[in-house]
Amino acid sequence: MKLLLDENLSHRLVGLLAAEFPDSAHPRQLGLRGASDQTIWDYAREHGFAIVSKDNDFRQRVFVEGPPPKVIWLSIGNAGTSAIAALLRSHAPEIRAFARSAQEGLLVIEKAPL
Repeated sequence: MKLLLDENLSHRLVGLLAAEFPDSAHPRQLGLRGASDQTIWDYAREHGFAIVSKDNDFRQRVFVEGPPPKVIWLSIGNAGTSAIAALLRSHAPEIRAFARSAQEGLLVIEKAPL
């Protein structure tokens, strides 16, 4: 599964997740820095990405418009880049199963309680 990270997430995640999610991208490297949510949505749909975000915007959009693209919503608060990378890596099997599902459009990943 190719992930398109929301601009609110670090572009460094692309490199940190390359082994588990090759061909993933960040708007910064695609020339989409500062692009609207609609532009990001359309790009993800046209290029086969799932959007990863911790904002509610894409989560709400998938309810209204439906997939594609699929949305992975991170309910994690102010987690740092390395913590987000570790969280996504630990959920890689679940993310792959989500990618194969024809019915699911939203996957919620929460930070484990302390």
